[in-house]
Amino acid sequence: MPFDCPNGRCETPCWMRKVILAAGFYHLIFAAWANFWPNLWFDWIGMERLNHPIIWQGAGLMMGVLGLGLVIAAKNPIHHWMLILIAFAKFNLETIGFSMAIFQHQIPLRSIWVLCADDLIWWTPFAVILWASLRAHAGVPPTRNEPLSIVEASNTYQLSNGKTLLDASQTQVIALVFLRHFGCTFTRQILRGLENLHQEARTHGAELVLVHMLQNGKETQYLGERSGVTRIADPRCELYRAFGLGKGGFLDLFGPKVWWRATLSIFKGCGVGHLAGDGLQMPGAFLFNEGEIIAEQRAKSSSDLPDLAKLFKALPAASAGGTQSSPAITSSSV
Repeated sequence: MPFDCPNGRCETPCWMRKVILAAGFYHLIFAAWANFWPNLWFDWIGMERLNHPIIWQGAGLMMGVLGLGLVIAAKNPIHHWMLILIAFAKFNLETIGFSMAIFQHQIPLRSIWVLCADDLIWWTPFAVILWASLRAHAGVPPTRNEPLSIVEASNTYQLSNGKTLLDASQTQVIALVFLRHFGCTFTRQILRGLENLHQEARTHGAELVLVHMLQNGKETQYLGERSGVTRIADPRCELYRAFGLGKGGFLDLFGPKVWWRATLSIFKGCGVGHLAGDGLQMPGAFLFNEGEIIAEQRAKSSSDLPDLAKLFKALPAASAGGTQSSPAITSSSV
């Protein structure tokens, strides 16, 4: 779903604004109802009235503040994504709390209509709007309709030593490792194990080259003492696209496997940083020689790390019969 953002205002589908506006007015109406008739809901479901109605009225006021925020957010949902996120968190917390209260027989099951009106009917559209906001803010839009070919891209992009990727691949195999953004815990994990990748490449007579998404030179603050590694700057993600690496979907970026591996990575001390690149871009690893891909490893999730040993191990089968190409190698599990 592409977004145009002239003058900092992203153009969004009309339905998003209508849904958020409807949710805002609903919360405002609920606030008025809870404050002017604080006992009505308890009478409807047959529960004892609260000894202190001000508690229910206070909850209503909070709903009113949220409703006012949603009315404001409806003018530009993508820009006001934080208000959408707050409402989405409220939907989740209320759903959990209300469900537990019903399960424990603290409130009758027939009161579930309040849960539906308050939270459940808004959950899906708000989740879609949040995903669209992430794509609008974290993604780098393509600069051309059709991606560059492998030959065009490798002849255009230069290594940090000044050679084009195509020229460098004429003399030796290039082990290309395409990174996610530098704030990603998995990128930090790759950089921590960079010496192992170097050693694996040297063992097979190849040169390790990192591909990143920052402007040339800005990556050094993240590489630190590893700044001597050969690299390619690709801020427009054109080289990524030429090698068939696209944007990740929701499960590719936030699936259960990704959360589990991210937790392990963080506990290992890799940490998480701010967004430094396209947050949606998928990683991968390739062996590139004489202008052709001879082995490839496209990540299936953002948590997949490069396995150069597996790539090099596939080379004998790939070169059998004199062919330079190889079948795709599935990404490794780490």
